[in-house]
Amino acid sequence: MTSLFHDYDPGDFYDEMFAAPGEVRPHYRMLQERAEALSTDDFNRKRQIAERSYLNQGITFTVYNDKQEGTERIFPFDLVPRIIPAGEWRQIERGLKQRLTALNAFLHDIYHGQRIIKEGVIPGETIRSARHFRPEFMGFNVPKDIYIHVCGTDLIRDREGRYLVLEDNARCPSGVAYVLESRMTMKRVFPQLFARYGVRPVDRYAQDLVDVLHHVAPASAAGNPTTVLLTPGIYNSAYFEHSFLARSMGIEIVTGADLLVQNDRVLMKTTKGLKPVHVIYRRIDDDFLDPKVFRPDSLLGVPGLVEAYRKGNVSLANSIGTGVADDKVVYSYVPAMIKFYLGEEAILPNVETFLSALESDRKYIVENLEKLVVKSANESGGYGMLIGPRATKAEIADFRRMITADPRNFVAQPVISLSRSPTWCEGSMQGRHIDLRPFILCGEEVQIIPGGLTRVAMPEGSLVVNSSQGGGSKDTWVLDGGHEPC
Repeated sequence: MTSLFHDYDPGDFYDEMFAAPGEVRPHYRMLQERAEALSTDDFNRKRQIAERSYLNQGITFTVYNDKQEGTERIFPFDLVPRIIPAGEWRQIERGLKQRLTALNAFLHDIYHGQRIIKEGVIPGETIRSARHFRPEFMGFNVPKDIYIHVCGTDLIRDREGRYLVLEDNARCPSGVAYVLESRMTMKRVFPQLFARYGVRPVDRYAQDLVDVLHHVAPASAAGNPTTVLLTPGIYNSAYFEHSFLARSMGIEIVTGADLLVQNDRVLMKTTKGLKPVHVIYRRIDDDFLDPKVFRPDSLLGVPGLVEAYRKGNVSLANSIGTGVADDKVVYSYVPAMIKFYLGEEAILPNVETFLSALESDRKYIVENLEKLVVKSANESGGYGMLIGPRATKAEIADFRRMITADPRNFVAQPVISLSRSPTWCEGSMQGRHIDLRPFILCGEEVQIIPGGLTRVAMPEGSLVVNSSQGGGSKDTWVLDGGHEPC
């Protein structure tokens, strides 16, 4: 019987499973042994079980074309898990806790004394010009001083295997539902292998999130807060996740039309009348939350919500104004924030970043576009990005013009050879680039789901892992240490 990995080529990259051709890393040996006992037909049958599970659960996302017409697709899922040893995960955990602590301190500071600006660590104009900075919330005290309750920080590994932070997602990070569903699928498909490995569980996430939301509930909740998940609605690309999380948390999922504000208090319409709402886990950006304060044309939000928030009658997660921490220019200063607020060096370093707003950096960027990855400061999902080595001359010329016209809106980074993992593609096991989005919760303490969403760039050679750009996912197994291979 030919092994599924018989002809696998790890290539000139850091490969998660293979240290060299035919040389399996210790924590993947049990997986390889299991694979040796599987024929291709056996493996494909397991893939069909997983696909049916995803189909039956409605695990989908929406891809938008150039005309913004949505197409619903089943989320691609690969059966070869990403495995992280316990010691490696402890280092990641320490780095993520450090980073979120510094980001929350930064957000409190810029909406209050702005000490980090006054002491010259970050230019004031960088903050003032950030698209999601909310100066109208200067001096506002958010509950328990927690701005980011849920964060998704994207990690990559370079050619040497070092973990680097690619970006922070501090507004409405998505993807955790895929983590929870893929775990259930893998338990169903590989129950014995899963048990032998001693994989740390992820199924407490929903309850941990409820605990975080209750922690920041206003005093008016009297120890029994009503919590809801506010969604843009069924046509949103992440609606599957919204409904999945609401069910898992045991809370109501609502749209703006289900809520109203009376006497600066938020109420939910129910078949038994109006019911007070104390905490809103919102999956809507600031701009659409309240047409009285932000976009007047928004039909997604709740008129008067912001005033209820200001009066302390309702709590929002994440808090209004957290988007400034998502800005890719602000991202470049996070190691400096860690040093400034915590007096520590960053445990997880950033990717080297050039700011086109700085004249010296801009000169380097425009002269080396064909070698760099250029990103818009506030885009996500793989949009607004140039991968220089794969771009056409016309695309490079377009970005050169955009950078010159609006230098504040762009950053550039060297092309990082993301680590690869064996992935079943086109009937064989092939190397595909991956990243990792762990989910961090901040309530009474900072907690991190063991693992997170491993995203896979499914097209051959692609470095773009986003689902909207054809990416898929893998289950992420963090080992508990007691079962770890030597």
